[in-house]
Amino acid sequence: MNKVYQFIEENSDMYIDWLIEACNQPSVSAQSRGMLEMKELVKAFLQRVDASIEEIETDGFPIIYAHLDSEKEKTLTFYNHYDVQPEDPVEQWLSDPFKADIRNGQIFARGVADNKGNLIARICAVHAYQQVYGKLPINIKFIFEGEEEVGSPHLEYFAKQFPDKLETDGIIWEGGTRGVKDRRPHVGLGVKGICYVELICKGAKFDLHSSEAAIIENPAWRLIWALNSLKDEQENILIEGFYDDVTSLSEKDRAFIQSMDFNEEEIKNLYGIKSFLKNVTGNELKETLTAEPTCTICGINSGYTGEGSKTVLPSTAMVKLDFRLVPNQTPEKIADLLRKHLDKHGFHDIEIRQSHGIHPFNTDPSNHFVEVVLESVDQVYVETPVILRNLAGSSPMYKMLKNTGIPAVQIGVANLQSNYHAPNENIFIDDFIQGIKVTAAVMKNFSQ
Repeated sequence: MNKVYQFIEENSDMYIDWLIEACNQPSVSAQSRGMLEMKELVKAFLQRVDASIEEIETDGFPIIYAHLDSEKEKTLTFYNHYDVQPEDPVEQWLSDPFKADIRNGQIFARGVADNKGNLIARICAVHAYQQVYGKLPINIKFIFEGEEEVGSPHLEYFAKQFPDKLETDGIIWEGGTRGVKDRRPHVGLGVKGICYVELICKGAKFDLHSSEAAIIENPAWRLIWALNSLKDEQENILIEGFYDDVTSLSEKDRAFIQSMDFNEEEIKNLYGIKSFLKNVTGNELKETLTAEPTCTICGINSGYTGEGSKTVLPSTAMVKLDFRLVPNQTPEKIADLLRKHLDKHGFHDIEIRQSHGIHPFNTDPSNHFVEVVLESVDQVYVETPVILRNLAGSSPMYKMLKNTGIPAVQIGVANLQSNYHAPNENIFIDDFIQGIKVTAAVMKNFSQ
């Protein structure tokens, strides 16, 4: 592999240019902006490694499927997405979000961490191996979707309609992170699920003068009272049955969690906070982050919130909530329990709109593919990896991999301060190059 690593180093400028080209193309799925152009650009990148490319049409944005048949026994698949989050708030960016800027060894651009850096790194790894050895040591498949940032509504369709395209021995899924100071790479074996809902409470047919509040119900107050019933001040979620399916951590799970380096003071300084919820620290804090479900208010909207005063009694109030779910919890059941909870507490009138849901997914840590990835990480990085049994965030793994038995592992080019979904999204150039190398190492090691 030293020859491959050397080729990657010697051609790093070219690979960085590829990434910049990808990041400079907007591809905001939520706004249908730049998606067709990005789709064509992805296909052009795949042509650079002579992949056989198919465009899978959906009712939304197409899934790009490509493969390289090396007539080998094993197949390795890369899942990534070519859509990104909106760049708002634009005024907080230090450079144009869609004009990649290199500063102090970092690349700043929307999507560079989530997920174009990883998408391009996979292609670069295949390209480098081809340039050194001609033929790949393993069959390769690429599954690149364009709707991950809006809940991957067609990924399950792909899995059901094209089981032959999904068939593989292992998947490197999207991407992972690396510590900024300790530089330890993070290897993810699973993700939390999510149940994302909107609650809508309605009052009068239209907004009224606030003097009418003496006799007319305010839907904003009613919504607040409903929200107050969901969780107590000790962070306990009060929905009956919410925790019923949560399983206890195994000793191996706890060992993985305890291996995490979580610099509490650094995180508190970064976020500008004085303490974590309930003042938890140490292993309890890490277990809470990665292994406990959540109920979070993402945003509230009602009445007048503009400049100056407007004495109004709002006619509607709306809140967006997300529940992060751990293994065995499902978004369908949580939404059902939420409905029952609201009804039980007298909030029959509050409407629930379930925006989207994603099931949690985990790969068995004793799977051979996990061993291969960890071996590859050890070969490329000096630092000891952090093994994350369960990431705090969510990803549509379950939609594509349920009932398949296919192991999926996350390694990637981002860092813990990459500003996912936020202004000044970034990765380190060195992490991008290392990400190419470790991908190539997985290809080689999994083939043996």
